[in-house]
Amino acid sequence: MGKKVVYEGKLHLKKGDRVRVIAGAYKGVEGEILQILPRKYRAIVEDVNLAKKHAKPTNERAGGIREINNPIHLSNLMLLDPKTGETTRIGRRMEDGKLVRYSKKSGETIR
Repeated sequence: MGKKVVYEGKLHLKKGDRVRVIAGAYKGVEGEILQILPRKYRAIVEDVNLAKKHAKPTNERAGGIREINNPIHLSNLMLLDPKTGETTRIGRRMEDGKLVRYSKKSGETIR
């Protein structure tokens, strides 16, 4: 078996960010990050990497076929600039004693 690599640095994306898929079957699709999985270096993005899951009926919910969002690797995602709506890289800088993310294209602070 191969060695498992665990990423321990800061991630460039966060929950709630608008992103565009830049590689794979869903290339060009835009969506919002619903969940980040930092130990696996993956994210769940709405309406990206969909799969059908067959669920048995339980006391809480009806059974049937549900569509779920599977995780996608963070290297295949790129943040959308809040000002222009284009993809952008991310930098970090100090503002009022806090480290904040900013867009490299427009220079605007991201959230």
